[in-house]
Amino acid sequence: MSKPLILVSNDDGITSKGIRKLVELMAQIGEVVVVAPDSPQSGMGHAITVGDTLRLSEADIFGDIQAFKCSGTPADCIKLAKHEVLKGRKVDLVVSGINHGSNTSISVLYSGTMSAAIEGAIEGTPAIGFSLCDFSWHADFSHVDEYVLKIANEALKNGLPKGIALNVNIPPKQNEKIKGIKVARQANARWEEEFDKRKDPHGRDYYWMIGNFVNHDKGEDNDEWAIANNYISIVPCQFDLTGHHAFSHLNEKWDL
Repeated sequence: MSKPLILVSNDDGITSKGIRKLVELMAQIGEVVVVAPDSPQSGMGHAITVGDTLRLSEADIFGDIQAFKCSGTPADCIKLAKHEVLKGRKVDLVVSGINHGSNTSISVLYSGTMSAAIEGAIEGTPAIGFSLCDFSWHADFSHVDEYVLKIANEALKNGLPKGIALNVNIPPKQNEKIKGIKVARQANARWEEEFDKRKDPHGRDYYWMIGNFVNHDKGEDNDEWAIANNYISIVPCQFDLTGHHAFSHLNEKWDL
């Protein structure tokens, strides 16, 4: 039997430590093709390039594995992979990451890592975004192998519901072994931003966005709880943002 075709992307850029780890692991279970940004694209969310050119070139950095660097966003990478690199070949699994830093809770909306995975789900392919909750460029990925392989193999073997991408967050390396894997919901947490206003040498105002991540969720079934208690969290995500619970309010209370 032929190996499954696995498309790998990320948002930290094609030279990041996290994507190298993910490529190494996926090569153990499938035929791997890499299409990833040529520079960091963190925080780009699901942006696509419409007002500028896109460039795509081969990148000889993963040995015998076919790889391309793209000037665009993570979502651009998945689109170009499908239409230009793979020319319509059926992809069995899209994996994105391994991101340097957490993508729990509301961060999934801003995450380029998850947007690559969600773009795969939009295209009808099982998709997973992997993140390590350690923002260091030199983060230790040595404890992730068995879990990344297990989750990817389960997706290949048993599939995913249509339109679903998995948001997988892995605790940072600790002395204690990871306790297991929790299927969780997105925590009720958010960034509470502040802006540090400064002056440049010409006297013009500029800003640094700062702030704190605040978790308002007291439950034990969410991704923030899982990570805090040394579990891997898996949150199934969908691209349909329809607020179905609001239909009755709008239909009954609004004069439309």
